[in-house]
Amino acid sequence: MLKLPLGYRYAATYAGIRKQEKDDVALIVSESPAETAAVFTRNVVQAAPVQLSRRHLKSGQGKITAVLVNAGNANCATRTGAKVALASCKAVAKALKTKTRYVLPASTGVIGVELDAKLITSAVPKLASQLSASAFDSVAEAILTTDTRAKVASEAVQFRGGMVRIAGMTKGAGMIHPNMATTLGFVLTDAAVPAKYLHRMLRDATERSYNSLSVDGDMSTNDMVALLANGAAKIKSDPKDLKLLNDALGRVMESLARQIASDGEGARKLIIVRTSGFRTEEEARTAARAIANSPLVKTAIAGSDPNWGRILSAAGYSGIAFDPAQADIFLQDVLVCRKGVAADFDEPGLKNRLDASEVLIRFVLKGRGKGEARFFTCDLTEGYIQINGSYRT
Repeated sequence: MLKLPLGYRYAATYAGIRKQEKDDVALIVSESPAETAAVFTRNVVQAAPVQLSRRHLKSGQGKITAVLVNAGNANCATRTGAKVALASCKAVAKALKTKTRYVLPASTGVIGVELDAKLITSAVPKLASQLSASAFDSVAEAILTTDTRAKVASEAVQFRGGMVRIAGMTKGAGMIHPNMATTLGFVLTDAAVPAKYLHRMLRDATERSYNSLSVDGDMSTNDMVALLANGAAKIKSDPKDLKLLNDALGRVMESLARQIASDGEGARKLIIVRTSGFRTEEEARTAARAIANSPLVKTAIAGSDPNWGRILSAAGYSGIAFDPAQADIFLQDVLVCRKGVAADFDEPGLKNRLDASEVLIRFVLKGRGKGEARFFTCDLTEGYIQINGSYRT
């Protein structure tokens, strides 16, 4: 059961953006302005909501009262994108009697299709009237696109003065590639967290979760992950308490990233890549990213083929220098490559183990290097082509 933070309300409804009648616009509201940190896509092409969210966080000095999300249209690469995003935020501000700069807009869906602002602005009064502390799951469902299921996670953290809670929701199944943020993610806590510490928490947690995630190597124009802290638990915290919260945030966001990878478009298997023995953590992550993004590795896992040569090759072109003669590779904890050449293993037995819904790849360099990393991805199947070959139609 989700452990929802105090002081937040939620609502979702159908505004007519999607072709099918399914909730496609949602609102997350903090009862008091929340300290907010956010990370955004590094794609040069950025959707209007991303651009406006950046401005609102700056002009509002990091304070956010509401997050407005729509699915079915990215509001990106259109003539009216900026006007639509601003009009939507103004409608929310009016309904909630707050400032426009305290509204964070986010969109997901098809790029390059004009979005009628009236679809959202007309739905805002209904959203405002339906706000409920128990509608978290409804918002988590409303923000989905090609996802097959909602993705949520939460934890309760015991501070010295009492309990605080942290909960997150995310969406994403395709167009997933790590760089600052991937997909849409909203994480909420009722703890009081100083702004500078909040930004550091989000940055570090993003590196271990969303920036350690890939589905298809395509970075979206709309990526955003926001962390809100409203202090509604009314519990004073000290550095030790905040360390506990930081650890819980990492676990919540890692769970969300893992759920995205396991629900990748057309995917049947979650793949976890672990690299170790590199000089630095960044080098280990770079090698892991190359392995995780390799279509040849992903298709081999889809076919339960222990083709470890593809893994070695991907690490080799990652740009990280290493001695192949020091590389060991394990599939499902079975040694398949020792010191850069084939190891003896039971291939039929391993193929059966690779049929599992979760596959572990370990790439280990022998030596004194302490750098290690973990990366989430999924297999690549014909289902991915079927979904993306007709995404607009």
